[in-house]
Amino acid sequence: MDMGRESRWEKDAMTVEIVFALVSAALLGAAVFAVSFGAVLVFDVTGPARDRTLTGGALLGAAAGVWRVVRVLRRFDAERRKGH
Repeated sequence: MDMGRESRWEKDAMTVEIVFALVSAALLGAAVFAVSFGAVLVFDVTGPARDRTLTGGALLGAAAGVWRVVRVLRRFDAERRKGH
């Protein structure tokens, strides 16, 4: 590998990994939010508790999504540096 330039294959692999990270993060975030939304529906939560539960679910979902993107891209970078 030329240390200053990336081949077309490496650029394509990086693009695929970024898309994978974003899609899997969106799905994970949606799943985490769906759990809080499901809890609101199952337990018939109303009023301020409902708002707080949904807000908390949205925040946890966003945090889980960011965590997923960082984790996938760091793992990809570590593998790339090893030469795999």
